[in-house]
Amino acid sequence: MTHSSYQFTRAITRRPASSATNGLRAEDHGTPDISQMLKDHAHYVATLRETGAKIIELPALEDFPDSVFVEDDALCLKDCAVLMRPGAPSRLGEVAMMAPTIHTQFKQVFQIKGPGHIEGGDILTTSREILVGKSARTDAAGVEELRTIVTPLGYKVREVQTPAEILHFKTDCSILDDNTILSTKRLHVSGCFEGYRVLHTSDGEDAAANAIRFNQFVLMPAGFPNTASMLRENGFEVREINNTECAKIDGGMSCLSLRF
Repeated sequence: MTHSSYQFTRAITRRPASSATNGLRAEDHGTPDISQMLKDHAHYVATLRETGAKIIELPALEDFPDSVFVEDDALCLKDCAVLMRPGAPSRLGEVAMMAPTIHTQFKQVFQIKGPGHIEGGDILTTSREILVGKSARTDAAGVEELRTIVTPLGYKVREVQTPAEILHFKTDCSILDDNTILSTKRLHVSGCFEGYRVLHTSDGEDAAANAIRFNQFVLMPAGFPNTASMLRENGFEVREINNTECAKIDGGMSCLSLRF
């Protein structure tokens, strides 16, 4: 089933909760500044809206510190959505809070029932396949359940391995167009992108890999000038958005929206 991997008419976002200071993190890089996070989030939403897309903004969920990272809750495809089953116990309840909104947007909604786990941050949808990286948050059983759901709809699921030091598969990669992927060198050497054109983040700028192509823009975290220049030289219209606070709780550009 071929369709463009970066043309969208809608996106779902969720306002950061003040409890985001307690968000999950692999390493402690300090406490997020919520007022700055709110400003950055507003800039992100405004940039999505600038493309002409309709943005559905959901209210903060104080009971779920990581709930600003809506991408992990669902996989949105052209003709259906699949509600995920997060691998972090503190995030399991987020899916039920997202489900009503997903049901208003899609006629066909499926759900990962378990026992496996799978998070949207480990799923890269290209024009030809759905790449799913096994990680600390996504296991083989979760990938297999997703495959069972979407294969009859014409989608091809390919399981790959996220290197152990990377939280989510998309921490280190993003789709730029139907045949081009932005990736860190450490992920690319795993061989998972054979057959694609791959552009590398610049040395020391691995965190720039979590970008999103949303219609005419590539939204990327600010502070990675060499990667930004490389993308512009390759013809992409780059918008840089401060991500210092979300980065403290392992979040990036793709995590902050569900795009469809």
